[in-house]
Amino acid sequence: MKKNVIKLGLVLTLGSFVMTSCDKDDDDTVDTEQQDEQVQLFASNNSDGNVTVYDMISGEASTLTTTSTAAEGIYYDENTDEIIQASRSSNQLNAFANISTFLVDATVTASISSSSDLESPRDIAVNDNYIIVADNADVDGNADTPDGRLFIYTRSNGEISLRNVITTDFALWGIEMVGDDLYAVVDKTNELAVFTDFVATNTATTTVSASKRITIEGIVRTHGLAYDNGTMILTDVGDAASDSDGAFHIISDFDSKFSAVANGETMVVADNQIRVAGASTFLGNPVSAEYDADSEMVFIAEAANGGGRILAFSNADAGGDVAPSVNNSLASASSLYFYSNK
Repeated sequence: MKKNVIKLGLVLTLGSFVMTSCDKDDDDTVDTEQQDEQVQLFASNNSDGNVTVYDMISGEASTLTTTSTAAEGIYYDENTDEIIQASRSSNQLNAFANISTFLVDATVTASISSSSDLESPRDIAVNDNYIIVADNADVDGNADTPDGRLFIYTRSNGEISLRNVITTDFALWGIEMVGDDLYAVVDKTNELAVFTDFVATNTATTTVSASKRITIEGIVRTHGLAYDNGTMILTDVGDAASDSDGAFHIISDFDSKFSAVANGETMVVADNQIRVAGASTFLGNPVSAEYDADSEMVFIAEAANGGGRILAFSNADAGGDVAPSVNNSLASASSLYFYSNK
């Protein structure tokens, strides 16, 4: 059965979605185009590996039970109506078809799976028919030499096939495609890196340094990131052993601000960033983020506080100790993907 877990506050905040989805024509017939609008938040977790689908219009949620027992990294492809999820228990990518037909809780079976190439997948990003997976397993076995891998898969002819693997000279976690550029958090630091024209440029299995790497002032340890319409969200897990010292930063006009910082230099907080942190936020280890520029809503997968939560902030622009508009329990929440066809 569906569960009413999205609080009314979120639905009201996204009121334009709700109101237009229920409009009628002058003759009192339902506008089918508006009725077909979808606004959804997809979430993975490392507790049972299932997919939770939050419907922002109805205010309900459903659970898609998978064969994974832990999963991190999720993407919804509207063109194929598929969820693509990175399984940490089987170390592969799984694609689940015909997602829009599952209106209630259901058990789903992967229609396509990749080979089991991964060791410790943390996030995925999609660029056309390419699926990129950030893997934070220690590549050389030496903890004193940070490294990670970016697995590049192709999605074609009904298959997900590994094209090549890029080894990085820093540990990885969250990744985000902005156009053809791949942004990656530099795990265990407060840095952000970018690989320009990532898929087209890096076609061989080799080691590659980032095109640019900068420090984000005010952050202790970056983890998740999200970009929409010029705004970047970066999460800060702080001390990973603490469940109460997390935060996230909002960087509007991100492209010009990032360009203005030279390679190896620092983006200062003043005039550049808004920091949200404090006891009221319920942020401890915010491992993933999503952002909807239309509603200015920040979504957070919180892995530690209260055992795991899905948080949504509709009033974060002022910064500081802001209480979330939505606070739902999801054990070991690990990753998010926001989708709207509005």
